[in-house]
Amino acid sequence: MLAGIAPLFGATEFVRPAIDWHAAAPELTLLGFGALITMIDIGWLERARRIAAPLTSLALLVTLVPIITLALDGNDRSMFHGGFVVDDYSLIMKATFVLAGYVVVLMSTNYIAEGDYWENEYYGLLLSSILGMILMASARDLISIFVALELLSIPAYMLATWRKRDLKSNEAGLKYYLMGVFASAVMLYGMSLLYGASGSTLLVDINDAISVATTLDAVVVIGIIFVVVGFAFKVSAFPFHTWAPDTYEGSPTPVTAFISVASKAAGFVALLNLLFVGFLGRDDIFEPLMWALAAASMTAGNLMALRQTNIVRLLAYSGVAQAGYMLAPLAVAGTVPDKALTASVTYLVIYAAMNLGAFAVVIAVARKTRSAKISDYRGLFHYAPGLTVAMTIFLFSLAGIPPLGGWLAKFRVMEAVIEADTASGLVLGIFVAVNSVIALYYYARIGFGMWAEDAPDGDLTPVNVPLSLGVALTLTALITIAMGVVPGDVVGRFTEVSLLAGG
Repeated sequence: MLAGIAPLFGATEFVRPAIDWHAAAPELTLLGFGALITMIDIGWLERARRIAAPLTSLALLVTLVPIITLALDGNDRSMFHGGFVVDDYSLIMKATFVLAGYVVVLMSTNYIAEGDYWENEYYGLLLSSILGMILMASARDLISIFVALELLSIPAYMLATWRKRDLKSNEAGLKYYLMGVFASAVMLYGMSLLYGASGSTLLVDINDAISVATTLDAVVVIGIIFVVVGFAFKVSAFPFHTWAPDTYEGSPTPVTAFISVASKAAGFVALLNLLFVGFLGRDDIFEPLMWALAAASMTAGNLMALRQTNIVRLLAYSGVAQAGYMLAPLAVAGTVPDKALTASVTYLVIYAAMNLGAFAVVIAVARKTRSAKISDYRGLFHYAPGLTVAMTIFLFSLAGIPPLGGWLAKFRVMEAVIEADTASGLVLGIFVAVNSVIALYYYARIGFGMWAEDAPDGDLTPVNVPLSLGVALTLTALITIAMGVVPGDVVGRFTEVSLLAGG
């Protein structure tokens, strides 16, 4: 049949593209388990509730196997004329997404089981979103980037409104959906302009086409700006962050952790793919835009976080500031591309561990307080010393205090912007330093309350931490500490990656 259809489209022979099954194994594994969970849910209904979380955890751990074997193989792999690439960079990000998803499952196990939720669908949507994320890590084509983005975003919209009887959760999901759809439309329009200017959807071909000055320069400028702005919504960069605080507060806390870490990281991965493979020849366009977004995000995010009384909203505005730090190296990507890429990847990996850990503590404390007020953390050391130590690790790591992982993340950012040896880079380095001090104030304020103040109402009842949540806390704390104490062993050898020109 294909042979008969092919002449209608001007083709003489239909040739199936070569598929490297090993390269596609992580995506296929996750897809298979997602289908299995769906079928079990359809067939067993409520009886499937008790195995949904363990099966999802198994799915993510099994998905790590082909990622590890591909890393041990050491060869870069490419399919679909360069539209799908497996290299060190993509494997690092895939492993980050899978591990982040695993931690979110650990955080969700008791939270979802104890609530009035449809458990099986929750885990199916979670796997679907993670599948979009690991696909994004290998996407080097506008079409595959957009498909991966929608695959990770649509389940996240539904997860955000999971508490169906809660008006705040409904509001969270609706805001996230509307802003996400708007961002996708802006981004898609920019992609269509770039396709028109280059005649290709492959990022490498786009870079070759737009790097040469032509009469279509205005189209290229608008296309790049629209694409960057679309992803600025996804990563909650200022002033495109307005959905984040309400969505974080209204969503189930494990979903908030998932959106704040994995979903944001996927948006950054898409930006890295676009900038370093598709737009690197036009750094004169994207560097000033990245500079403005980075400076505004870290400054506005930190200043707004100072006024918060709810710890989830504080972490939301902190996330805006963290997005600014992660965007900073991209403002010098054309000058020191290798340093900029290494800084961004390092920050993404470390941010995933320390932010997930902070949300795990929020879930644990809320099991007793039933709220997320910062005032509830006063005197936490008197009845939950382990949680106090863990939260201190995560907060001070977010602030960039040695020897925790956050210091290495900020050091790599400072190294990149200073090594660029430009006036704009040095000024941006000053922004990073000043904002790190501002952030330390509100992180330290929470720490002081936990260690030095008395518990509200003198209630010293211990916090009951389920086993799965305790495992999530332990994993994230160990990773956060290890990345700061032995950065050369844990991070350095895995983040010296190359993404230039599809390499």
